[in-house]
Amino acid sequence: LLELGRGFSFVARQMRISTETSDFFLDLVFYNYILKCFVIIDLKTDKLTHQDIGQMDMYVRMFDDLKRAQDDNPTIGIILCTDKDETIVKYSVLNDSKQIFASKYMTVLPTEEELAYELERNQSMLMDNVSQTKE
Repeated sequence: LLELGRGFSFVARQMRISTETSDFFLDLVFYNYILKCFVIIDLKTDKLTHQDIGQMDMYVRMFDDLKRAQDDNPTIGIILCTDKDETIVKYSVLNDSKQIFASKYMTVLPTEEELAYELERNQSMLMDNVSQTKE
């Protein structure tokens, strides 16, 4: 929960939402009291597919219709996957969406050396940007 940032509160795990004929289970549901919106997170252990994107689009629309209060902002959907194909992202609703996002996650934590290298690399890039801005 702390990794998500400020303002998040846990609502449910495997929350059931239903239509007349079907039940759907949302992996994780949070509410952000700063953004005043629900955040649905779908966890995928495989590569992102267009079916995953369509499923999240449906979840966001259903949640907005069934759960969102009148003074809440639109629901945000986040798909966490092990890999994503940029072509699928380009040609799907993710390309223009302000409510649905997909991001890759790592299944194994980096080593201490890999983290130190990334920190040094990012610090170097930041210093280069600052020096270019001053010029």
